[in-house]
Formats: sequence, structure tokens, C-alpha cells
Amino acid sequence: MTISPLDVHRQANATSPDLAAALETIAERGVEFVYFQAITITGRVVGKVAPAKHFERLAVKGVQQHQTAVANLQGTREGVLLAGGVNAPEYTAIPDLETFAVLPWDTSFARVFCRLYEPDHLTERAGAEFSCDSRGLLRRMHAGFTDRTGLELRTGCEPEMTWQGEGLEAHFRPGSSPAYHIEHLERNRPIVKRVIEYAQALGLDMIEGDYEDEFQVELNFMYDRADLTADRLITYRQVCKQVARELGIHASFMPKPATGMMGNGCHHNFSLWRDGVNVLAEPGITRLHLSELGQHALGGLLAHSAGAMLINGSTVNSYKRYWDAGQFAPSRINWGLDNKTCTVRLSAVGRLEYKLPDAAVNPYLSHAVILAACEDGMKNAIDPGEPTQGSSYDAPVDDRFPALPLTLGEAIDAFRADEVLTQAFGPDLSSLLIDFHADEWARFCGYVTEWEREMYWSDAP
Repeated sequence: MTISPLDVHRQANATSPDLAAALETIAERGVEFVYFQAITITGRVVGKVAPAKHFERLAVKGVQQHQTAVANLQGTREGVLLAGGVNAPEYTAIPDLETFAVLPWDTSFARVFCRLYEPDHLTERAGAEFSCDSRGLLRRMHAGFTDRTGLELRTGCEPEMTWQGEGLEAHFRPGSSPAYHIEHLERNRPIVKRVIEYAQALGLDMIEGDYEDEFQVELNFMYDRADLTADRLITYRQVCKQVARELGIHASFMPKPATGMMGNGCHHNFSLWRDGVNVLAEPGITRLHLSELGQHALGGLLAHSAGAMLINGSTVNSYKRYWDAGQFAPSRINWGLDNKTCTVRLSAVGRLEYKLPDAAVNPYLSHAVILAACEDGMKNAIDPGEPTQGSSYDAPVDDRFPALPLTLGEAIDAFRADEVLTQAFGPDLSSLLIDFHADEWARFCGYVTEWEREMYWSDAP
């Protein structure tokens, strides 16, 4: 009899020391309820809550949700429910017990992240990994990447975001910027203090932060293996939303909150490791300050950045960030040595900063993109070319790489045409991403905005 991946996960949980540790924590800290969390294709957190007295049973059995939850139960303009329709089966969510944590703002609640599987009663694919589970996809892709290359992807994210509320307005000299101003960090001190306290309690090693622009704060945590970083970014977002509720203010990860404001990015700083050594770094100084393997990985990332824009900039709003030249967001595909205007910046020896992901990115999919693109670059020895000198906004276009999509519609076409990425994601998830975002683009294209009324309402005769 074949044992399914669902069976394997259940059996592992039943005898896991992490289950015993979670049950001990529940008893010691008086936990009464547990959130079983799953991640949708847009990075939204969905799931169920259960009384803690049922945790041991559900840790093995799992919880069920309708499969359309993975697409936020989004219906198209034609009324079709994405990810399988109303007749789709449920998926089974099984917790990864090592992610169990008590919520610091209410210790009667805990949470645990889950991976998703087809239910075991199906006649076909019973107990298989659910193909549209982005969190499970990253786990599988990283394991396969390591098996084939011996490498581990380590990343750190820079989660820029917007905080708005009474007393948070910036005051600065016209023509200058409030960036890095300690006075403005002081204005945001209640936010900074509580976010860091909660994040640390949930296992994030908070390292540094700064005031980036009016209403924009960035607080960073230590880099780690890519799947751990993705989980921590989701946790960080949940922490920020909780802090906003407690302080009576607003916290948003919208990529471009308003015209003229700095966009909210989520730069991914990454390196590749083998046996505790960063293989992007080369002893001594090389032509491009990267090892040959690092150059090829960079070449692959640049080659697939056009196709990856559906992931890195996943909303209509995302593209307003790339249009605003001069605000440090990339507008073309290139790289540079400590050049903040480029798509990829060599920010330190052996570390590359990927600047395309925005604050709304699904971190599991963005890390999956990096894995697939870098591996293709290493496999095919893709040359990244020479680094861009000076501002990217004034530099000539590098015709060796596709142009950067500057609308969600262009990004859909670029993703559809990128066989490396669509094969890495698989046909089900790739099709769902295309259908979901194509519907969003169609909705936007059919929506009359205030800008259009201002431009055209009184324009004729």
C-alpha cells in the first residue's frame, strides 16, 4: 500500500517531540485556543480556530477548508469562484509543529503554520500535496534545489510599510526628506517598541530599523533559510496589524499608498550557502565582485525578472511604484555595485539585494522565483553582463534581458511566457495565478477612476 504525503506528515506529527513541547506549553501558559494558519496565493492568512483541548487530535488529523480559500474565495467578474468553483473539494491543513507559538498580546491564543494536502477520501490524488499551496511549494522547491546543487538559499527581507494616525505626520524642510531622522522615529516610538517586543516574542531576531519617508517605517529581522524568512515575514505583518489595532492607527502594506509618496518595497537580500560557506563570495576581488557561480545565479535572476513580476508586483497598485522614477524603485532590469537604482544591487561581498518585490508580495512565491531563476542561471551559465554605472533611470536599456513589465497586464503575459517559472510552479498554480490576476486587471481596466474624471469631465468642447 502506497503511503501518501498526507500520511507521512500525520505520522511524523503523531510521534514528534514538537507535539509534546506544544502540549506542555499549552498547559503551562494556559493556552485556550489555537489558530491553524494557511497562506493563500496573495499571502493572506486564512485558517481555523480550535479550542486548545483539541490540539493533539487536530495536530495529527488536520483541519479542512474549501479549496477556493487558497484564492481568497475570489469570484471572477463572470461569477466563477476561482480555484475550483463551488464543487471543489476541501484541502486538509496539517500543522508544521515547529512553528507553534503563543501570541504575546493574548497568551490564551497560539498559532501554528500548516501545509496543505488533497483530502484522503478522493479516488485520485488522495493525500497528495495540494498543488496551489505556496508555502508547501517553497518547502518542496528548496529541498529539491538543495538535493540538486548542495546549496541553501538564505535571505533577509526589508519590509517597508505605511503607518498613519494622529500625530504621525512628518515635519521637515521643503525640498528635503525626513528619512533617517531620529525625531521621526521618536514620533513612532510606541509603534517601534511594541512591534519589536511582539516580534521578538514570536521568534524574530529584530536587528535594526529606520524612518524611510513620511509615514513609512522599516524594521528588519535577521536573515535565515528562505522558508523561515517567509514565515517570519507573514508573522511580522500579523504583528504590525495587531499593534495598529491596539494603538488605534492604521498599518498598511499597500505598495504605493499615494501619488508622490515613497512606495513600499520588500527587498530580498540573498546569498547561497554550501557547508557553512557563502558561495557567492570569492576569495580576493573578482571582475564583478562575485564568484563565477554567483554571476551565473545573478544572470538567471535577471533573465527571469520580467516573468517574475507577476509575483514581485502582484497588484494593479504595485506598478505605480516602478513608474515613480527617482524614488529608488527599479524601472528596468539590470544590476549594479552598491547601486540603489538597479533591479539587483550587490550590497556587500557575497550578498545580492533583489529590489523588485513589493510590500504586498507573497514571500513563499517570491523565494520560489529566486530558487528557480538562480538555478536556471547556474545550469545554463547565464552572464549578467557588466554592472550599471550611475543612475539606472538614465542608462541605456540592456537588450539581453526582457523589458520590465510596467502594468499588471504586461506582467501576466510575461509570466505566461516564462517556461522556467511556470514549470517550477506547476500547471495548477500557474493557471490559478494567471486567472486570478487577469480578473483583477480586467476589473481595473473597466473601472472609472477619479483621475479620469479630473482629466475628462470638462475637457470638451
